[in-house]
Amino acid sequence: MSLGYRDKLYRGRRAMAHLIHLWHERNGWSHRVLPLLSEILDLGKVHNSQISNLRNGKLSSPGPEVFLALAQVNTILDQGIEKIRDRLESDYPELWKSLQESALPLKNDSGNPLSAGELFEIFAGLKSLPSSFDWYIEDEEASALSDALSVHFCQNKAWRLCKIQVMEAYAVNKLNRRERFAEVIAGIRDYTAEELDGELLDLYDTSKKLSYFKGRGPNAFLAELRNLASET
Repeated sequence: MSLGYRDKLYRGRRAMAHLIHLWHERNGWSHRVLPLLSEILDLGKVHNSQISNLRNGKLSSPGPEVFLALAQVNTILDQGIEKIRDRLESDYPELWKSLQESALPLKNDSGNPLSAGELFEIFAGLKSLPSSFDWYIEDEEASALSDALSVHFCQNKAWRLCKIQVMEAYAVNKLNRRERFAEVIAGIRDYTAEELDGELLDLYDTSKKLSYFKGRGPNAFLAELRNLASET
C-alpha cells in the first residue's frame, strides 16, 4: 500500500531533519554557520531559526530560497573552501576557522553534492536519503551502542593498551570530538543518540582502518554494533 501525502510529508520532514542534523554534527558547526556563509557569499537568504527548525523537523513549509541557499553553500563546500578564503579569513576569522576544521558537503549516492531539487525532494518525501545518511539511532539504544563501541574498538583489551592505535585511526581533527570519542571508548561517558548519529560515518571509517569491520557501509556497521550490544 502506497503512503498518503501526509505520511510522505511527515517522513520527508523527519529525513530532512536527520540530514541537517548529521551535516552539523559531522562538521561540529553551530546553527549560525550556514546562514552566515550564505549571507556573506550572497547565495540566498536562510535564517538561523529556519536551520534550527529544519533540524528539529518543525519547519513545515520552507520557501524555495531555503533549498537554493543550502544547495549553493553545499556546492561551494564541495569545490573546496580555499576558493572563498579571501572573503572570510580577515573579516570572519571565527567562521573561517570553523570551516578549516571541517567543511564536509552533503553528497548523493553518485558522489555529487546534493542539489536544491534533491533537497526539496527529500523534504517532501519524494526521495530517500543518500545511503550514507539513511539510518536512525533511537535515544534508548545510545547507551548500549556506546558500550558496544568500547568493546568493538578495544577488542577485549584495556583502553590504555589500545588507545594510541585507536586514536590514530580516528581521523577527526576537532578536539572536542576527539576527547568525546576517547571518553566513550574508555567507558567514561556515553554518546547521546544525536551525537552517535553524527559520528557513525567516522566510526565506521575508523573501524575499517583498523580492519575490525569489513562489512559494507555504515548501515551494516550499525547493525553489527546492535548485535554486539544485544550480547553485552
